[in-house]
Amino acid sequence: MTKLTHIDASGEANMVDVGDKAETVRIALAEGFIRMAPATLDLILKGDAKKGDVIGTARLAGIMAAKQTSSLIPLCHPLMLTKVAVEIREDRALPGLRVEAMAKLTGRTGVEMEALTAVSVACLTIYDMAKAADREMEIGGVRLREKSGGRSGDYRRGEA
Repeated sequence: MTKLTHIDASGEANMVDVGDKAETVRIALAEGFIRMAPATLDLILKGDAKKGDVIGTARLAGIMAAKQTSSLIPLCHPLMLTKVAVEIREDRALPGLRVEAMAKLTGRTGVEMEALTAVSVACLTIYDMAKAADREMEIGGVRLREKSGGRSGDYRRGEA
């Protein structure tokens, strides 16, 4: 079993020293969803939500959240992100919205937490903006889909 990198020899939580790591291009992709009533999805897609443009606001919230990840997650390094993108698309089979985020930088540590934070906050923003119409919405499936760069190499969900 791999040891946890944020736990020191005495069992205390600590920030990992990445000073000796090489700078590489690092990219992470994360995904999640928010399930809702079909009528709520229609309301959002038509742009009729009382609070305004749900999808545009959630996209912006996700980008902003990725940039603030180190303020939210105690042991994350503050990063100079070079790109964050959030895509939100309808999924009638859920029914609801699927959220995908990509975070990128050239640096010494990965951007997985930034991509995951972007997805999480985008989903929370959708919930906040549509909760007056549907308190039964459900957020789920937030997970890392893939990452590249760094000492540990590339990862793609489902490929061992």
